[in-house]
Amino acid sequence: MAEANILFVCTGNTCRSPMAEGLFRKAAEGKDYQVSSAGVSAYNGSAASPETLEILQKNGVSLDGFGSRMASEEILEEATHVFCLTRGHYQILAQMFPEFEEKLYLAAEFAEIDGEVGKDISDPYGCGRAAYEQVAQELDAAIAGILGFLEAKTD
Repeated sequence: MAEANILFVCTGNTCRSPMAEGLFRKAAEGKDYQVSSAGVSAYNGSAASPETLEILQKNGVSLDGFGSRMASEEILEEATHVFCLTRGHYQILAQMFPEFEEKLYLAAEFAEIDGEVGKDISDPYGCGRAAYEQVAQELDAAIAGILGFLEAKTD
């Protein structure tokens, strides 16, 4: 399989998907994956939230040069796998870009989180530091499942 181009999608591309992008990059070090993120309702060029940046920094991850961006046909065209943080994000992308539906997955589709496979990743926006820590734990589990899925596809 050619290099995988992984895209994480949330709402505003400032909290969950940039955190997923950074944590995935760290977890997949040494593997031939491109990774980025976008939002279904994002402003172009916004910074990641301070809480997201703090959690990533604590995990040894930098998002230098990051700017939020709206999910677009061009971005989805480049991606080989699009991991949506919630069912709602999945549904929006499937409706807006039906030609790319075969690339769409739920981020937690390959992991059990809180006893549920395919759980929506919590939205920490405005909920304080503990909510962002919870999202990081959910994403760690989801990313482990995603990496297992990707590696199984290449075997």
